[in-house]
Amino acid sequence: MAEYIDVHCHLGDKAFHEDIDIVLAEATKGGVKACLVCAEFYEDFNGILKLCERYPKFLLPCLGVHPAQLAPNETNSELQPMRGATLLDLERAFPYIEENANKLAAIGEIGLDFTPWICGTSELREEQRAVFRKQIQLAKQLDLPVNCHSRSAGRPTIEVLKEQGADKVLLHAFDGNVKVAMHGVQLGYFFSVPPSVVRSEQKQKLIERVPLENLLLETDSPALGPEKQGRNVPSNITLSCEAIAKAKGISVETVMEVTTANAIRLFPKLKHILAR
Repeated sequence: MAEYIDVHCHLGDKAFHEDIDIVLAEATKGGVKACLVCAEFYEDFNGILKLCERYPKFLLPCLGVHPAQLAPNETNSELQPMRGATLLDLERAFPYIEENANKLAAIGEIGLDFTPWICGTSELREEQRAVFRKQIQLAKQLDLPVNCHSRSAGRPTIEVLKEQGADKVLLHAFDGNVKVAMHGVQLGYFFSVPPSVVRSEQKQKLIERVPLENLLLETDSPALGPEKQGRNVPSNITLSCEAIAKAKGISVETVMEVTTANAIRLFPKLKHILAR
């Protein structure tokens, strides 16, 4: 029987406001047993908790401040401008997270994003590191894992995690090279694989080398689907599983079994969902 755990998605996104029931029904039909719903902005927090309360047998929330935050759209551009996270962004977020910590599967989505148009100076990158450190410290205080972003910042992200003594770590959709990823493997970190692996040579190389014992499945819905411009959905998680099986020359069933066990080990609150 198919059994997948989506350890990183954004089902609170406006892309799902009209048909979330259908999306979740299709995911369930396809064998998805649970999804971890990650926040990006403080403004998302309440909506994500309410969504997870609507589907307590299927969804678990992760709250945190993403390293890329919304910037004022002063030119009314169609593309939403972004900026690096600052310590001010944590002032509202932390009390809310602490108040709801018992409901959370992890602190996330947190991390670093050194994309030049988001974080183009050394001062901005250091501010992002400070925000990341604070959120790792909060996760340790609350005894929660961290669900991490590391776009264009694979090595710096792992360096900060190691510096802070983080030991319950997911690096989602890691875009760094294999050598850097293997340093994360040595530290016991997990790496989750989105459906975009089917169109990413970098991710295909990654899953060849990272041991199955360090791999998890994700979709990052609505992003990182098999087609660059299309809306991604949790039911596409089968593509991640199949890609890993093909890369390692093993069965899809083995990948499902091991990645599910890995997910439960990293995110123990999943046991409450899977036991129902």
